[in-house]
Amino acid sequence: MHSRKERFDPPRQRPAPGAGNAERLAAVLARLAVRHRVPGAQVAVWSGGETAMVQTGVESRGRPMRESSRVPIGSITKVATATLAMVLVSDGDLELDQPVGEILGDPGLPASLTLRGLLSHTSGLPSDPADAAGNCRREVRSAEFVCEPGTAFSYSNLGYALVGQLIEDVTGMGWRQAVESILLRPLDIEPVYVDSPGVATGHARDGERPLAQVLPPMLDPAGALALSARDLVALGRVHLGKPGLLDVVTASDLHRPVPGAEPFGLADGWGLGLACFGDEESRWLGHDGTADGTSCHLRIDQAGACVLALTANGAGGTDLWHDLVGELPEFGLPPHRVQVAESCPIPLPEGDFGSFRNGAIGYTVRPDGLGGACLDVDGDVFPELTRYADGTFTVRDPATGRATPCGRFRGEPGAAAAVEIGGRLARRC
Repeated sequence: MHSRKERFDPPRQRPAPGAGNAERLAAVLARLAVRHRVPGAQVAVWSGGETAMVQTGVESRGRPMRESSRVPIGSITKVATATLAMVLVSDGDLELDQPVGEILGDPGLPASLTLRGLLSHTSGLPSDPADAAGNCRREVRSAEFVCEPGTAFSYSNLGYALVGQLIEDVTGMGWRQAVESILLRPLDIEPVYVDSPGVATGHARDGERPLAQVLPPMLDPAGALALSARDLVALGRVHLGKPGLLDVVTASDLHRPVPGAEPFGLADGWGLGLACFGDEESRWLGHDGTADGTSCHLRIDQAGACVLALTANGAGGTDLWHDLVGELPEFGLPPHRVQVAESCPIPLPEGDFGSFRNGAIGYTVRPDGLGGACLDVDGDVFPELTRYADGTFTVRDPATGRATPCGRFRGEPGAAAAVEIGGRLARRC
């Protein structure tokens, strides 16, 4: 067990966000929300020992967006789950490399499954359970692994559901009770979930059509929280050593990029629950999250002791975030890097057509009837698939009409054994 008495000591701080900067931030946020048809959004910044927060628009019909408004944060919930798990590691209640089956007393779970693999998305588990209304352990026992554990990155909500099971087993509490009592309340965060009354309503890309939140209870540890941007900043500050929930050694393990975890299309690296953005000289930690019609983003700069968070209750929030980063150069955030092809397009070889699967999700690369190819994702068709010699491919985004980087083939041209799409690895079937 490591002592919590050791504390972080960031070497420098960015200037505090003064009133003038907050006014500028509010103006930028309001303009970008209109541009991207986002009904409401919040931005919070912690720097220089101060927090500035601004908001714009409405949280739902007839209710303005407030500082206290809670927005479904989607997969940023995983940051809370991973942080809670690492607090338990710090206290000696969990071990990163002990087989999960040993901890749970379940010999039916593969011996290769460890907490380290689950947190870093290198467990080999598929993205989602085949039966989200079923039993988590049974789903893991019957899952078809997409790769050997520890050999590749493949984003897995099912993996985080299993982390939730570990937390419940060692604490004797349900996941919600554990995350509240051990993590959120000590941070002065009032826990709210996607099924709580009064949560901000998500909206489709047109900014008009409201969307209901749908999340099976099994996946609570992967996406159930609804928080404000100020709450996200408080969660991010844990990773700057405030208020000392994690000791230095455990936190360093959590933040360090895992070898072999290459999150193509999502980030530049991945630690134990946090994505890594930028290079070693300018690295930010964080996570992105989308729920039904919401888009939220969290970034943590350890070197500059700065935390920045955005919550948006519209599907256009991701584009808003990318533009926001570009308009705030003073924070030094790494720009969004779309992983574009580094070589010329090539005709799609016959051997790259076919079906690929990640758990319940099916991907089919097939002829489009016009002499080209398209990508079929469980019936949703993305046209004009173009392959490049480096293995990457683009499709035409139906919403914008633009060619958009989508993923990459794994293997030599004409002999693709798998595809990577949205950070998920799908094997040929």
